Amino acid sequence: MISRYDAIAEKIRHFSVTACLVPICSLYGAAITTVEGVGSTKTRIHPVQERIAKSHGTQCGFCTPGMVMSIYTLLRNHPEPSPEQLMETLGGNLCRCTGYRPIVEAGSSFSPSSSCCQMNRDGRCCLDQKQNEHESKANVCTKLYEKEEFQPLDPTQEFIFPPELMRMAEEPQKKVLTFHGERTTWITPGTLNDLLGLKKKYPKAPLVVGNTCVGPDMKFREVVHPVILSPARTLELFVVATTEEGLTLGAGLSLARVKDILADVVWKLPEERTQTYRALLKHLSTLAGQQIRNLASLGGHIVSRLTTSDLNPILGVGHCILNIASIEGTQHIPLNSHFLAGDANLKPEQVLVSVFIPVSEKWAFVSAFRQAPRQQNALATVNAGMRVLFKDGTHTIADLSIFYGGVGPTTRSATKSCRQLIGRCWDERMLSDACRLVLDEVTLPDSAPGGMVEFRRTLMISFLFKFYLDVLQQLKMRDPSGYPDTSKKFLDALADFPLTTPRGIQSYERVDPQQPPQDPVGRPVMHQSGVKHATGEAVFCDDMPAFSGELFLAVVTSTRPHAKLISIDASEALASPGVVDVITAQDVPGDNGSEEERLYAQDKVACVGQVVCTVAADSYAHAKQATQKVKIEYEDVEPVIVSIQDAIKHRSFIGPEKKLEQGNIEAAFQSVDQIIEGEVHFGGQEHFYMETQSVLVVPKAEDKEVDIYVSSQDAAFTQEMVAHTLGVPKNRINCHVKRVGGAFGGKASKPASLAAMAAVAANKTGHPIRFILERGDDMLITGGRHPLLGKYKVGFMNNGKIEAADIEYHINGGCTPDESEMVIEYALLKLENAYKIPNLRVRGRACKTNLPSNTAFRGFGFPQGAFVTEVWLAAVAAKCNLPPERVRELNMYKAIDKTIHKQEFDPKNLRRCWEKCLESSSYYIRRKAAEEFNQQHYWKKRGLAIIPMKFSVGFPKSFYYQAAALVHIYTDGSVLVAHGGVELGQGINTKMIQVASRELKIPMSYIHLGEMNTVTVPNTIGTGGSTGADVNGKAVQNACQTLLRRLEPIISQSPQGSWEEWVNEAFTQSISLSATGYFRGYRADMDWEKGEGNMPPYFVFGAACSEVEIDCLTGAHKNTRTDIVMDASFSINPAVDIGQIEGAFTQGLGLYTIEELKYSPEGVLYTRGPNQYKIPSVTDVPEELHVSLLTPTPNPIAIYSSKIPKIDCKCCKPWSIAVA
Repeated sequence: MISRYDAIAEKIRHFSVTACLVPICSLYGAAITTVEGVGSTKTRIHPVQERIAKSHGTQCGFCTPGMVMSIYTLLRNHPEPSPEQLMETLGGNLCRCTGYRPIVEAGSSFSPSSSCCQMNRDGRCCLDQKQNEHESKANVCTKLYEKEEFQPLDPTQEFIFPPELMRMAEEPQKKVLTFHGERTTWITPGTLNDLLGLKKKYPKAPLVVGNTCVGPDMKFREVVHPVILSPARTLELFVVATTEEGLTLGAGLSLARVKDILADVVWKLPEERTQTYRALLKHLSTLAGQQIRNLASLGGHIVSRLTTSDLNPILGVGHCILNIASIEGTQHIPLNSHFLAGDANLKPEQVLVSVFIPVSEKWAFVSAFRQAPRQQNALATVNAGMRVLFKDGTHTIADLSIFYGGVGPTTRSATKSCRQLIGRCWDERMLSDACRLVLDEVTLPDSAPGGMVEFRRTLMISFLFKFYLDVLQQLKMRDPSGYPDTSKKFLDALADFPLTTPRGIQSYERVDPQQPPQDPVGRPVMHQSGVKHATGEAVFCDDMPAFSGELFLAVVTSTRPHAKLISIDASEALASPGVVDVITAQDVPGDNGSEEERLYAQDKVACVGQVVCTVAADSYAHAKQATQKVKIEYEDVEPVIVSIQDAIKHRSFIGPEKKLEQGNIEAAFQSVDQIIEGEVHFGGQEHFYMETQSVLVVPKAEDKEVDIYVSSQDAAFTQEMVAHTLGVPKNRINCHVKRVGGAFGGKASKPASLAAMAAVAANKTGHPIRFILERGDDMLITGGRHPLLGKYKVGFMNNGKIEAADIEYHINGGCTPDESEMVIEYALLKLENAYKIPNLRVRGRACKTNLPSNTAFRGFGFPQGAFVTEVWLAAVAAKCNLPPERVRELNMYKAIDKTIHKQEFDPKNLRRCWEKCLESSSYYIRRKAAEEFNQQHYWKKRGLAIIPMKFSVGFPKSFYYQAAALVHIYTDGSVLVAHGGVELGQGINTKMIQVASRELKIPMSYIHLGEMNTVTVPNTIGTGGSTGADVNGKAVQNACQTLLRRLEPIISQSPQGSWEEWVNEAFTQSISLSATGYFRGYRADMDWEKGEGNMPPYFVFGAACSEVEIDCLTGAHKNTRTDIVMDASFSINPAVDIGQIEGAFTQGLGLYTIEELKYSPEGVLYTRGPNQYKIPSVTDVPEELHVSLLTPTPNPIAIYSSKIPKIDCKCCKPWSIAVA
């Protein structure tokens, strides 16, 4: 949070910012508050931190400090914020774990008003009534935490603004401030004359206020500016002046400040005079996120003239004037099509001082439109500003302006079209001609950068149609008798989807009243590290203090998809400042990976993004700069295989074809009523864990020992890879994993390779190595979810009963095997989902391509395979003219049966989840309501879909399920637990403490769980496949039971004694207070030759229903409600399990409706950061999200008869959209 004193307004302003964009030099005169300054476990935690932790609003915890700072800043400005202010505040924050609902709940607890509904007559909220309904059933609880325990917010206890900074603001010094860096000099002038003189002296120097344009260019595009000018102390650039003619705004004002000013002006002036201001306000609410708007300046936004600028099209149609100054004098430039097209440029020595925005004329109407991948914090696909002026009292066009963004390299104006329409009446004939003229003038070639050409053309016309309707409606409001009525069916096109606050009910089985109060199993216990996440005290890999002599590693990656390596010239890089060494394959003392998957590229490269070498330097900046100086000579090799279709054509595969079959396919196809065939293309997905791949390698002085601190799901595999690479035994390598900032499968195999690269660098240089991938490099190098091509042939009866299906899958494995063979196996094993297809043949292969190797991802083949299944089920329903849910239910497993791999299971809980979801979602009532809505609305449509799920947990081999633990009891009664699982945010450590607490019959406060490392618990299995808590819980249970058996004779002799007394007596009797625990694993096997096996130890069942509303003109959609029912059996921790369900659902929502990886034909990844790749934000989650854990039935195979609930990214939203 940045705080500044505004001497003119005599007010302290607090604003949250994106820290990585803020140059230290720009903070002169500002007070800075970080999460550590808000509260701490060493002093006191702030109510914001407490509420996020206790509301279960943190899982991996990496994003939590940012959430805390956003809400904290909001509370400093508004101690009782409205729901709208909260949503606007969180719109710029991202979380990959939680699904946002608990974070919003934590923030909403400070709001005095209810955001969910109008209160009923008795003053109670509708959700309260629903909660009571749930709680009255069976023994169901809907509370995950106690609000009454929250400490109140006391604004008087916050830090005061430093008086010295206040005096500096009231008596500003006019001297020029200069800061000299290694490559850049930062100059802050004190007056406008100083600024103009410096601009004359340094005409190429950019002006930086918010650094939201120059900063990313310098960081990601290696742009170097020897001089940067900062006009932050130039008062003329922050002017706000109001006259009868309009509003003059300083170019240095932040967009957030502009928004506040415009809102104040709109409130004071008549509506007809504020048309342009209202249009600007509309876009300022969704432009970027709050943190960016707090930094970005109005002048920077205008002068950058980005094609996706949301404000320039509105300013262009609003006849705005740019007030320019230079040392020679002032100038006024119209902000028109010439300026926006780049035909009228500022001279290098000129400075944009302010912008004049005139008030609207009486018969002028201005509208703004945009469509983006996300409702907030995403660049527009297409945007528009439109203005029409009528002759007084008529609907004859006197002037017309239409500007589009996103349809060319600059903002485009339909000047010729508008000129031809002047004098025309505002009617449907004019609209038809306008659409034709605009499409002819504002052309978009089929090869236009960014693709989606037809979609963008459609948006241009849709926006024009919306403008036409909007103006008609406003004319009607001004003169009800002078203009005809517009059908309500058409007017629904005008309303944008509102930003709503997510809410919902989470229900689960209460614990048995007979259960001892200190037994935490089955209770919604807060995440073990929740408070530390919220205070910023949770230490992640890159938070570790620097080691003496530590070096930083940066990667040099291949720029060719398939080529021979001819030479690597690192001489210029080695001569660069701070560089210690360049590491290549020649420096590997042991194995350089395997023949199929090299650590450092050797002789050839197989994809763009393959690591060729690394640079070790005294700072990351020096290492990164030196990577640009490594010269690599390639010789291209054919073919270059990028797509699945390319791989099939060239017979490029990883491993043999896998096949499963049951029944008689050919005979079944002969006897069915109908047959359909088709294919489905399913794109990939980026893990986008908040903490990028991170490793810290520390060589020791003796015996070639090495400590590895790594963010990994599989410490033992990392240990093994480093040992092989260095050519030493595994007992010399100790891998430490305290916590991981999100993983989702992306940190199963990849960290081992990266740790091995860093270990080679440490071995060669003799220095500790810190290796933290930047987001762009992480996305380029590490791969993600496998894209899939599915082909199907399905035979069915006219009643919707499916009798036969022949399915073929191909996945894009990338350039190395990684986990691809196992992923295609799982896709086939889980393809049938919840449906019994009596005659079924499934085949699949992994394709080898020239892309970075794809890897494990949450669901592990299930989201792709099951999606294709749902596609052909929906196609069958359409062919039979039946509701999709009827076809799904008809084909669902109904009684004890065998899967396609001949494993017997009981689908009773599958049916229960389905029926419970139908009931709790009021499916049939709401479907009828949606049908009525669709009849009454022409451009807005609603759809509902309900999807069942049968998910097989775990792996196909028994050894994957083994687990070990180590439990120590100390003589003061405290207990230390270690186990082989890794805390990824899924709450495994919290559950292990709960297990130990129950088994030892002691409070959780007695138990501590430290880091996971390969010395304490060796030979571990990677944490994944939804089995971590299951198997490690068994191991912890085993160790605790061993210890309790040793203590039983002492306890029986002194039953009234205390735990501490029993422990001390055991010590005096020389009874060991340390025990290992071990779980051999579940029996699991899969014989692909026979096509049978007991692959999972058990199945998890579920069902989900979503309702979606779509805008048929723009493709915008809103998930209005989702109901999820999951079979968790007896949940160890309902809060953790429900959080995992909500997070996985939101990740699935991104997979199916928002996220998209884009590659060039040569395999270059375009989407390499949050600017291009969009994951769901807080505005994308359902308005209502209800999660219910099914009333439990025993699962005796698992610990405490629990199950790990698994929604596995299988989202019903796309089917709701299809229905709508």
